[in-house]
Amino acid sequence: MEKKLGLSALTALVLSSMLGAGVFSLPQNMAEVASPAALLIGWAITGVGILFLAIAMLVLTRIRPDLDGGIFTYAREGFGELIGFCSAWGYWLCAVIANVSYLVIVFSALSFFTDTPELRFFGDGNTWQSIVGASVLLWVVHFLVLRGVQTAAGINLVATLAKLVPLGVFIVLAAIAFNSDTFTLDFHGIDLGLPVWEQVKNTMLITLWVFIGVEGAVVVSARARNKKDVGRATLLAVVSALGVYLLVTLLSMGVVPRPELAEMRNPSMAGLMVRMMGSWGEVVIAAGLIVSVCGAYLSWTIMAAEVPLLAATHKAFPRIFARQNANNAPSASLWLTNISVQASLVLIWLTSSDYNTLLTIASEMILVPYFLVGAFLLKIANRPLHKVIGVGACVYGLWLLYASGPMHLLLSVVLYAPGLLVFIYARRTHVDNVMLKRRELALIGLLLVAAVPATWMLVG
Repeated sequence: MEKKLGLSALTALVLSSMLGAGVFSLPQNMAEVASPAALLIGWAITGVGILFLAIAMLVLTRIRPDLDGGIFTYAREGFGELIGFCSAWGYWLCAVIANVSYLVIVFSALSFFTDTPELRFFGDGNTWQSIVGASVLLWVVHFLVLRGVQTAAGINLVATLAKLVPLGVFIVLAAIAFNSDTFTLDFHGIDLGLPVWEQVKNTMLITLWVFIGVEGAVVVSARARNKKDVGRATLLAVVSALGVYLLVTLLSMGVVPRPELAEMRNPSMAGLMVRMMGSWGEVVIAAGLIVSVCGAYLSWTIMAAEVPLLAATHKAFPRIFARQNANNAPSASLWLTNISVQASLVLIWLTSSDYNTLLTIASEMILVPYFLVGAFLLKIANRPLHKVIGVGACVYGLWLLYASGPMHLLLSVVLYAPGLLVFIYARRTHVDNVMLKRRELALIGLLLVAAVPATWMLVG
C-alpha cells in the first residue's frame, strides 16, 4: 500500500522547491536595481500577489478536491484538453531545465572547496568533472525516487530543515549587525537615477522567479494523506519563504550600504557572512548553498516526474507514462525526465553554451499555468469572496507576464511546438482515440504559425 504525504512533508516540498540557489544571491541582486524604499513596495506587491495565488490554490483544493493533478487539471478542466496539455508540457519542460541548472549550480558551488587559481576542477559547473559528478547525483536521486515518493519526500524534509540553519544564522547575525543609518542612506535611490516606481518594476523581475515552486503541494495532491493539507502546506510555505526573503534582503541593506552591496560577488550572502563572522562565513554559506540546491533539486525531481504521470492518466501524454512501479513511484515518467536531464548535461559540456536564455524562456512557460489557476477559480467560484481571490490571482498572473516581458512569452512558443506532436501522438496511444476538435486544430495551427517568427528571432 502506498504511504501518503502528511502536512510536514508537503510543506517541505513546497518550501524546498522555492528556496533554492536564488536566496543566496538575493542581497546583491536586489541592491543592484532598487533602493530600500523600492524594496519595501516591491515585496509588498509580491507578498499580496503570491498570497492571492496561494489562497486560490487552497480554495480550489477545497471546492474541487476531485482534481488531483493540480495546475494541470485546473487548466484542462477549465479550458479544454489542449490548454491542459500545454500547461503540463510547459511545466514539465521548465522543471527539466530547472533541474539541469540545479545540478550545474551544485558543482559550481563545490568549486569553492576544490578549485585554485592554478587548477580549474569543477569551474562553473560545466567542466567534464562537473558533468560526471552531476550525472552521478542525477542517477542517485533517480533511484531514490524509484523507491517511493514518500521516501524521497522524507529525505527532502531533512534537507529543508538543514538549509534553514545557515539562513537562520545569517538572519540572526544580520539583525545584530543592522544599522538604521546604513539602511536609510539614499533611501529613495537617487544614486540609481531611476524613479522609485521603475525600481519597483525592476525588483519584480527578481521576485518573479523566487516563488516558482509555490504549486509543489498541488502537483502531488494525489499523494496527500489529507486533501486539506495541500492548501495548508502551500500557504505555510509561502508565508515562511516570504519571511525569509524579506529578512534577507532588508537586513542586508542595513549591514552594508546599497552601492557596496550591489558590487559584491555572488553568492553575495557569503561576502556578508565573512564580514559578520570571519572567513568561516564563506564556508557556512557555500555548504548551505549546496544543501539548499540539492534539496530543491530533489523537490523538483518529484514534481517533474509527477506531471507526465498525471497527464498520461488524463490521456494528454502517451499512455506509457502512466506506469508506476511496485513502490507507486512514477517510473516511466521519471525515466523520461532524467534521460532528458542527462542529455541536456552532455549538451552543455559539448557546447560550453550559456543556457540562461533557455532557462528564462522555460520559466516563462510556468507563468501561464499560474494565470490559469486564478482564471479557473474565477470561472467556477460561486461565492463573492472566492471571486475576489480569483480576480486577485488573475491580476497577479498578468502582472508576472508583463514584468517578465512579452518577448520571452513569444519565444516560449518555440518550446511548445514540439509538444504539439506529443499531444497528437498521445491521442493515438489511448484506447478510446478521440479526434481533434476544430478549436484544438485552430489553436495548434496558431501556435505552429507563431513558432516560425519566434524561431527566427531566437536564432537571429
